[in-house]
Amino acid sequence: MQSENKCLKAIVTGTVQGVGFRAATRREALARKVKGSAMNLPDGSVEVIMFGADKSVDNLCQWLKIGPKSATVESVALEELPLKPVTGFITGSKS
Repeated sequence: MQSENKCLKAIVTGTVQGVGFRAATRREALARKVKGSAMNLPDGSVEVIMFGADKSVDNLCQWLKIGPKSATVESVALEELPLKPVTGFITGSKS
């Protein structure tokens, strides 16, 4: 049986910039076969777009609430997005 896919956007707040959060998110996403992006936002938060199997995306969402040891996550706001297949997982900044 094939898994259903989902696409979510997460806005992660706290001490999440300058602490390796995006790189760690990329590693965790790729380990779960989740595609998407992790981008620094001007307000100090990180936007994470996740596309993949329901369980894999849900698992990554749980990890985002904790993040890497170097980060302090205060909140994770989730928004469901229309399904749009994505390739790879990129990191960067939005201005």
